[in-house]
Amino acid sequence: MKPVVTIVGRPNVGKSTLFNRIIRKKEAIVDDHPGVTRDRHYGDASWDDVHFILADTGGFMMNDSDEFSTKIRFQVQQAIKDSDSIIMVLDGKGGISPFDDEMIGFLRQISVPVFYAVNKIDGIEQESKLSDFYQLGIEKLYPVSAEHGYGISDFLDDLVEALPEAKEDQDEEMLSLAVVGRPNVGKSSLINRIVGQERHLVSNVPGTTRDAVDSVCKIDGTFFRMIDTAGIRRKGRVSEKIEKFSVIKALKSLDRCDVALIVLDASEGITEQDVRIAGYAYDRGCGCVFLLNKWDIVEKDDKTVKKFYEQLKMEAKFLSFAPAITISATTGLRVQRIFKIVADVYSQYKTRISTGQLNTIIEQAVRRTEPSLHRGKRLKFYYTVQISIEPPTFVCFVNYPGAVHFSYKRYLINRIREKSGLDMTPIRIFFRARSGRKEFPKSGRKDFNRKKRKKR
Repeated sequence: MKPVVTIVGRPNVGKSTLFNRIIRKKEAIVDDHPGVTRDRHYGDASWDDVHFILADTGGFMMNDSDEFSTKIRFQVQQAIKDSDSIIMVLDGKGGISPFDDEMIGFLRQISVPVFYAVNKIDGIEQESKLSDFYQLGIEKLYPVSAEHGYGISDFLDDLVEALPEAKEDQDEEMLSLAVVGRPNVGKSSLINRIVGQERHLVSNVPGTTRDAVDSVCKIDGTFFRMIDTAGIRRKGRVSEKIEKFSVIKALKSLDRCDVALIVLDASEGITEQDVRIAGYAYDRGCGCVFLLNKWDIVEKDDKTVKKFYEQLKMEAKFLSFAPAITISATTGLRVQRIFKIVADVYSQYKTRISTGQLNTIIEQAVRRTEPSLHRGKRLKFYYTVQISIEPPTFVCFVNYPGAVHFSYKRYLINRIREKSGLDMTPIRIFFRARSGRKEFPKSGRKDFNRKKRKKR
């Protein structure tokens, strides 16, 4: 395991900017508005060949009675417990705050090394501002500029020198699961239920989660990276700049996941926005599982489950292959079954079909139902190959690629599903002309024929 370094400090001192600077990526959302970061946010970092995990945290306020402040404070305390070193960020431009003194008193009670970085010091001429901070009783202060990079290299030299050596990691497969859905459908509650602690902020206020936050858990010998995301609302309802960034981060999480867990609020039924979010996952080629959450508060009879599943398949026809399960993040109802379904989906998601079997499937499909004629000529399917997995992707070489109707493409995909057992994963299929053959588009062929007539 890599050592863990946690960044702490009061709101709006530049913690997320420093986080992005050290990991060399713009992972954390940064804004001048205080309180943007709420959950713990982890990233991989390295300096001088020393690798460590860096954690960003929300602004720490000791005596604030606000609901979010209380929960953020708990998150910070949990992060500190898991850390091998702490970075406390102070505001070199704003000066000392009473909250700084309280935070330092809290950090003096822990046993791991603490590094005090005075941020917003943009050059040597501003280092005189450090003198005020020595009254806090700190022996070593590091002047840095998270935004411009001043003092970062000297600071990191001392930080990595104090870190313990990383333990050898075992080469184990880790599946990435993005938990997506509308605001307030129970995404963070579900992850807290899975990992067994208050890992993510949970509130009835929509929009509590702002960043795409990772948690790692081990279930039945398999490691899972759970990516909690901000609720995705309709574009017309996304107004604040911070929320726009949050939605972008949520959509980007679909690009780095193996399986998307699409959470729906069963007590509200299936909405148009649920289907739109499912479409985002489908467009990105993710494996998908529908989770009908809050099932404990749904009024049910013997046919309720069947009706939900039928409506889901009707509303999201493009994901008719995706399995669905009714759960309750609050009570834990069927939550553990999710991972068996995920394992089955992922197994198919990375399946490779032999070329011989694949061509037999396509040949039998074409013989069973021949494609329509193209300008009086028969479409010929020469051979098919699988070019990638995650999801399974195939290329069919034909004489007129542009003439294959989308309905026939869907027919071939369904035949592949039926014959290969890939009934829970997205499948992609493309059509190409054989090497050396040129296919003219309709407009291009007309222009070509016109040129030939002129020459005559």
